[in-house]
Amino acid sequence: MKLHEYQAKELLARYGVPVPKGRVANTPDEAEAIAKELGSAVVVKAQAHTGGRGKGGGVKLAATPAEAKQAASEIIGMRLVTHQTGPQGLPVASVLVEEQLSIARELYLSVTIDNAAGMPIVIASAAGGMDIEQVAEESPEQIHRQAVHPTTGFMPFQARTLCFATGLDGDLTRPATALMTALVKAFEENDGSLVEINPLAVTTDGRLLAADAKFSIDDNADFRHQDLMAMRDTSQEDEREVEAHAAGIQNYVKLEGNIGCLVNGAGLAMATMDAIKFEGGQPANFLDIGTANSADAVVGALKIIGSDPDVKAVLVNIFGGLARTDIIAEGVVAAIREGFVTQPTVVRLAGTNVAEGLRILDESKLDLVRADGFAEAARKAVEAAG
Repeated sequence: MKLHEYQAKELLARYGVPVPKGRVANTPDEAEAIAKELGSAVVVKAQAHTGGRGKGGGVKLAATPAEAKQAASEIIGMRLVTHQTGPQGLPVASVLVEEQLSIARELYLSVTIDNAAGMPIVIASAAGGMDIEQVAEESPEQIHRQAVHPTTGFMPFQARTLCFATGLDGDLTRPATALMTALVKAFEENDGSLVEINPLAVTTDGRLLAADAKFSIDDNADFRHQDLMAMRDTSQEDEREVEAHAAGIQNYVKLEGNIGCLVNGAGLAMATMDAIKFEGGQPANFLDIGTANSADAVVGALKIIGSDPDVKAVLVNIFGGLARTDIIAEGVVAAIREGFVTQPTVVRLAGTNVAEGLRILDESKLDLVRADGFAEAARKAVEAAG
């Protein structure tokens, strides 16, 4: 789950990470009032789960409270389109109004999970204010890493190593070390999957501030952080992913293709997407229905897939171990009869109760495309999608 910038900064500030003075506003009048309180020039920033907000018109400078009100009126209510959102953009319901900074240097700092090492990793770079992917491609020598061992934690010498590597020396070393330590603590105690400060600003008067912040929480830890989960803004998420989550389907991700996939097991789901691409097609989603021994669960999943206007064909690829293929078949038949799936549907069943599952499909008299093998199913799905 992603937090908005203002939420991320509020959370980080609790741990001692210095952030600019400012508050969130939901109306232009509130933005004007906050600018008056700050008593200085401000920046008005759209609150949306995307980078590149400035290029999309979502960040504006204001020298006076009246200008802040005008900027907020232009941003609140817009659909912010950036290179990360796609042409549909994201709705903006609020803005962060905070003090303008006189920045001398911009750096990059983040904590994320290194899956190869199996532990958190702190990443720092002197090249802040730009996409870290671009830095990694063009100047990989400017990216510096320190792993956080679960036994020892983040050690002071590791923070100093990153400070010296990024030029945070002299009077900046002590506050930078404290900031990095606080960032790691916030990440660990809130089950983060990513916390990113870009840019980490060194101001002309010698302050070190998180000028921007992103914080993502591991959804698997939501039961431990109900206060954070209450901050979730579903308007920033794909509506079908939200619907799937509400229906108890935890593993649904919208993709860009046109073949809807209903599969049991994450590994089989990944392999199914690979098979579709191998046959020249593109999957429209990742959906692992798991051990769904409930026809209603299958209907619910197919309802989400079928309602996607991008989906031109559906592939049901089930290998029944603990899952019973006859129940899966009942769900497929029910979903089509109830009108939730109108697209051509390819079904491949194997495993537990497969004879009964195939009998249910045959007796339904529905115009289903049957496939016996994995590759055959993928090929027929691509053909059905045109």
